[in-house]
Amino acid sequence: MSAQVLIVDDDLAHRSMLKILIKGWGYDVAEADDGDVAVEMVRKQSYDSILMDIRMVNMDGITALELIKEYNPSIPILIMTAFSSVDTAVKALKIGAYDYLTKPLDFEVLQLTLERMLDHTRIVSENEELGSCLEPNNMGMVGNSDVIKELRKIIATIAPSDASVLITGESGTGKELVANAIHSASNRADQKFVAINCAALSENLLESELFGHERGAFTGADRRREGRFVQADGGTLFLDEVGEIPVALQPKLLRALQQGEVQRVGSDTVEKVDVRVITATNRDLPEEVEHGNFREDLYYRLNVIALRVPALRERPSDIPLLAEYFLKKYSNKNRKNIKGLAPQAMDTLIRYAWPGNVRELENVIERAVIMTMGEYISTRELPLSLSVKENEAPIQQAQVSVLTGMSLDELERKAILATLEECEHNKSKTARRLGITRATLHNKLKRYGFE
Repeated sequence: MSAQVLIVDDDLAHRSMLKILIKGWGYDVAEADDGDVAVEMVRKQSYDSILMDIRMVNMDGITALELIKEYNPSIPILIMTAFSSVDTAVKALKIGAYDYLTKPLDFEVLQLTLERMLDHTRIVSENEELGSCLEPNNMGMVGNSDVIKELRKIIATIAPSDASVLITGESGTGKELVANAIHSASNRADQKFVAINCAALSENLLESELFGHERGAFTGADRRREGRFVQADGGTLFLDEVGEIPVALQPKLLRALQQGEVQRVGSDTVEKVDVRVITATNRDLPEEVEHGNFREDLYYRLNVIALRVPALRERPSDIPLLAEYFLKKYSNKNRKNIKGLAPQAMDTLIRYAWPGNVRELENVIERAVIMTMGEYISTRELPLSLSVKENEAPIQQAQVSVLTGMSLDELERKAILATLEECEHNKSKTARRLGITRATLHNKLKRYGFE
């Protein structure tokens, strides 16, 4: 089904011309001859995008924009204005317009801007179609990017074995979720999955947590306690932040892995255990081995199968899916009826670098759900830090001399061309990286004689 575009303009000739043009691009078109008519039409039917003039007889475009955004802020609205009314158009942007174009319209720019606007509505429908990404056969991992599909394939391949798995990746990428997925797809799925964060405990407490202790083994040990290895017997033990295990404790862990034997603190008795061990770290363990902070033999014992979880910035196409997933989760938890994210809010999420990865995204959506009073999350409910563009690499001294004395136009031209090259001439990706609209990028390329 083609996207539905609503044209709002009291100039019949201009409206008819736009209708023919936009239908020629493959879109379905509806018309409204005034702002008040458009508001009523939006309340009766959903539209994928709106192209609206500012000056109309009964209700101007600004008022219509405000009313439509109150009713449904997720509809992207493109404002048409005369050059002399640019200040009014800027006001429209503050209210929530997607962008504005000055008359006479550049039809090529109009087509590019419409294409980008409609990407937002496509994202919503794709999220519904890709609901299967949350099904058990997708191992509970939300996403449909190539890297996530490949990760699922690897998990399905390695899960049936009992080999140790070392999961690496940045903090917040979901390493425990991956470990759980391996366990759930394994032959041990009906047994326990036991997890422990090795960084959260001191050496003595960690030893007791892993291997258990006898009564009176140390101050406060008022009863005998089973360790995590025994608790996970027959199932899977997940050691998160394994790189934080003290060197003195590592030989005991190595013995448990190699011999399948554990010994409680304060006991002379050895117990046999059948445990599959999955570990995770955000440290560079080979470097830790080189510096003497991690035993080489233990590293190789843990690293029978290596699995890397990609950072969120490596799979930006999954951000809308994840955002919608967390939105539903926290809307239900907080008993709110939030329908979705406004286009500008989704744009902000996609452009952000996410140094905290999926965990940071989840926190942002939870906060936004709590702060949102209406039916849609807007940029107002997102932290200001998300609007800060991804940090660029620091300029080296050798580069400074090259930049000195260069005109601003030349600097901009070089930045645009370098980014375009880095993005393999993908203009949508280039525009996102530069923090501008695709229409603006098109205009700048045209200005510099490259398009």
